[in-house]
Amino acid sequence: MSRRQQAKVAVLGTGSWGTTFGKILADGGASVTMWARREEVAREISRSHRNSDYLPGITLPPNLSATSDLRAALSGATQVFVAVPSQTLRENLLAIRPLLAPDAIVVSLMKGVEKGTGLRMSEVIVETLAIDPGLVAVASGPNLALEIAREQPTAAVVSSSRLETAQAVATLARNTYFRTFVNTDVIGTEFGGVLKNLIAVAIGIVDGVGYGENTKASIITRGLVEMTDFAVARGAKAETLAGLAGLGDLIATCQSPLSRNNTAGRLLGQGYSFGAVVKQMQQTAEGLASVAPVLELAREIGVEMPIVQQVKQVLDGTLDPKDIAPHLTTDSDEPQGERTGDDSEATSGGPLRRAFKRAFDQLRNGRGSAVGDRS
Repeated sequence: MSRRQQAKVAVLGTGSWGTTFGKILADGGASVTMWARREEVAREISRSHRNSDYLPGITLPPNLSATSDLRAALSGATQVFVAVPSQTLRENLLAIRPLLAPDAIVVSLMKGVEKGTGLRMSEVIVETLAIDPGLVAVASGPNLALEIAREQPTAAVVSSSRLETAQAVATLARNTYFRTFVNTDVIGTEFGGVLKNLIAVAIGIVDGVGYGENTKASIITRGLVEMTDFAVARGAKAETLAGLAGLGDLIATCQSPLSRNNTAGRLLGQGYSFGAVVKQMQQTAEGLASVAPVLELAREIGVEMPIVQQVKQVLDGTLDPKDIAPHLTTDSDEPQGERTGDDSEATSGGPLRRAFKRAFDQLRNGRGSAVGDRS
């Protein structure tokens, strides 16, 4: 019996992504128990091998079952995959903590930042469960749930501060249609997944307004610059943002109507209010919840994010969606280099000069300096 076939794993959360990842693991040979908050969902998954609410038309593997009993789901699990809404993670972890095996690996499938604390999901897991960060991993990439559930080939990256942990997770989370790579840049991998959602909302907005491919391509490209600047300032490696967790996920999320964040943005662009969008969305669009905490973190480290800032203005109702595109692709009226770290291409000022100016203004006004990453 292979290592994958011997493994017993738990997946907490039976939304589209949680259920799809359970299928990925089961198709790779693991014995998978999913935890559902609602008994009727657990019953349908176990008896009919379907989750009609979130993955209509998909048949789930026989070695995947579900329960609404959290203790039963976690019993004997060597790896626990968490796929709950990011803003409810902490309360769910408090219920998990006394039931978790001491050496179990905990894997975040979520792409969000906690409101109030600005913590990444892996940081919330480490803090709430009080476990070794080396036992925590994150999975991210161009992973639209329904496409993967239909077994359309794709890839993802698993990241942990301990390479052996990432490798152990990647060994289970792979099959004939799902390939996993590994790295140890948890910060870059997580922020790539978080930030691409915000850019996808922007793309949805301009799509809803009716702008074309040039506008969207410009925003995607400049959005990747914002993502990279932010993540690197928080301690990530730039190359991670050029990989599956950054560029790969950004392309998939921005171009697909299956993307919840893209859909939410499109509704905003069509004139729906933030409240109306939330009511229409049957699933959580993590990008909407992450805009404010990401901008707060950006302010702390002095990184300018004009695209994300204008997404927030649309959400707040202070910017007409039709006015978003002319301002999204630059953070200054001055000509500047395309690469934000290269001032030699700019005719005047540029990001480096603006960073020094911000630091000087902070000192002059008696404010504290920017803080680093919480990791």
